[in-house]
Amino acid sequence: MSLDDVISARDLIGPKVLRTPLLWSDMLSSISGAQVWLKVEALQRTGSFKVRGALNAVGRLTEEELRRGVITVSAGNHGMALAFAARECGSSAVVVMPRTAVPAKIAAVEGFGGRPVLVDGSRMMESMEAIREREGQTFVHPFDHPHVMAGQGTVGLEILDDLPDVDAVVVPTGGGGLLSGVATAVKSRVSHARVIGVEPEGSTAVSQSLAAGRPLRLESFQTIADGLNAPWSGPNSFAIIQRLVDEVVTVSDDQIAEALIVTLDRVKLVVEPAGAAGVAALLNGQLSGVRGRKVAVILSGGNVGREALRVFLSHG
Repeated sequence: MSLDDVISARDLIGPKVLRTPLLWSDMLSSISGAQVWLKVEALQRTGSFKVRGALNAVGRLTEEELRRGVITVSAGNHGMALAFAARECGSSAVVVMPRTAVPAKIAAVEGFGGRPVLVDGSRMMESMEAIREREGQTFVHPFDHPHVMAGQGTVGLEILDDLPDVDAVVVPTGGGGLLSGVATAVKSRVSHARVIGVEPEGSTAVSQSLAAGRPLRLESFQTIADGLNAPWSGPNSFAIIQRLVDEVVTVSDDQIAEALIVTLDRVKLVVEPAGAAGVAALLNGQLSGVRGRKVAVILSGGNVGREALRVFLSHG
């Protein structure tokens, strides 16, 4: 994947996605000592950045592939995005999800016209492959598909359009699709800008893979940030992250929960736990070299259910 791929993705999906705002935050700037802007992908269609990659991938399918439909595995956000993209492109989508998926995200997949299939979390890929073999859909990987990665990279292009002299971009990180796409866009145009991934402590597929020097599958993974709870790092996204990303840091679930509350209470934006990961790293001083610098933090999604939000607020 190259900058040209990201630009091509922007041209293809532009009419179907929102150009989300990059908002200055006085409060986060004061606390962190950095100059902080927030890229609010929580306001994006389907509630997260995922729709960018899904639309780019589905929009490049042949007529025959569209007729057969698409299939994926997802805890929610990618599945919602793929169902939306399939509907927009005149296709159909099956989304294999864990039984523990957030009920609001299951309902949203259905609302966008997709067919959720609930299975045990350990059997998602096996179940997906069985359905695909039987029904013939095209698999759209949630984070390691080159077209998905290029679509996610359009977030980086928009940040550069609004803040061309950005010094650092902070990216919530699960499997690495958003991180690899944004790094491709940012480093190709502003080579000195730092790109920093943020993972939850309980699900560190990318940082463990970086330490090992190869993509790894995790034996165990658990975090309140279900959008970042990837069980493995993919070879395509990993190769780009290994080459372009400056640092990957981790935050605890408690720090994520606190960041979600601060973002709601002080910034007046609703984000899901995954979307609060970058703010958590900023609030807890885990981003090196950003004091006095222009920093863009991606709020990657806003799909938090009412019950979950009530729990966070009751412990805030």
